[in-house]
Amino acid sequence: MIRKRAAGFLGLAMAAGALVQAAPATASTTDAAAVPFCQLVLGSTTSGGDLIVRGLYGVSPPGASPSTWGGKDLLPDNQLRVASGIGTQTNAEQTGEGRRQYVVLGSTLNLLTYTANGFPSEVDPSTVKRTPIGGGWGDVRYLESSRFNRDSTLVRQNMYAVLGDNIVRWNVVDGTSFSRKTSYAGFSAVKTMTLISQTAAYDTFLASTRAGALYTIRIPLTGKPVVKVVRRSTWQGFEALVANSCGEKTIVVGVDKETGAPYLYEFGHANGTATVIKAFGKVPRTFSEVAYSRLFQDNQAYEQLFGE
Repeated sequence: MIRKRAAGFLGLAMAAGALVQAAPATASTTDAAAVPFCQLVLGSTTSGGDLIVRGLYGVSPPGASPSTWGGKDLLPDNQLRVASGIGTQTNAEQTGEGRRQYVVLGSTLNLLTYTANGFPSEVDPSTVKRTPIGGGWGDVRYLESSRFNRDSTLVRQNMYAVLGDNIVRWNVVDGTSFSRKTSYAGFSAVKTMTLISQTAAYDTFLASTRAGALYTIRIPLTGKPVVKVVRRSTWQGFEALVANSCGEKTIVVGVDKETGAPYLYEFGHANGTATVIKAFGKVPRTFSEVAYSRLFQDNQAYEQLFGE
């Protein structure tokens, strides 16, 4: 079921309305059950506040769908600093979806919500809403929301941010009510992170450092973070990491914003330095957007991450 939703989004991303470039012959999304490789639906937000949707495929060499518009003028020009994943909820008629995403505009955290009548575009401009949550977010270098569900029932939601030396977590109620702020010090070396695992008791992130090391950081609801080395070098080139579940494996794209080069990897179940990493190579695209996000149904348990 994890692949069913992703493949549907990718198939529509390959339909009419593509911006540029064709899908590789090695990648097909005609039958999700028959697709023998991991997939990631990537949402990329431009400096002009537009959303671009791309499908990435874990094959050698890596594949990518055409780029399609996921919505235009969702954000004001040149204000976006960081963004969370993009959660979607399909409507009862299966004709469209609501979307929500946390974004830092200037120094203010906002909840962006809107309705898309069709997949993945046809955004209804009248539904685009940016709800300010609070200020002081201008120096945040990573942002993510984790919603843990049992079936379609929300059990908990937590917001995470990397700010200075700290990873900070909040409890979130009703999308915009933040409470029980908890800070964990000792993470000044973290360059960026991506969420790879969710349970009722903890969230786990894959984090890269400025020196090039790669770690998993498990943050429990109670107690201290558990940090494990995955690799000790060579990962310093990525300003953004985005992950998606593939059973107990994880597909990860790393984006070098200086060159625009994206690279695709498949991680086995996280287990410290014993973690198996398969490098697919450079994705045949050049990225130039400000922020990169996973698109997923955030009100369904089968869309949760199981990387650790």
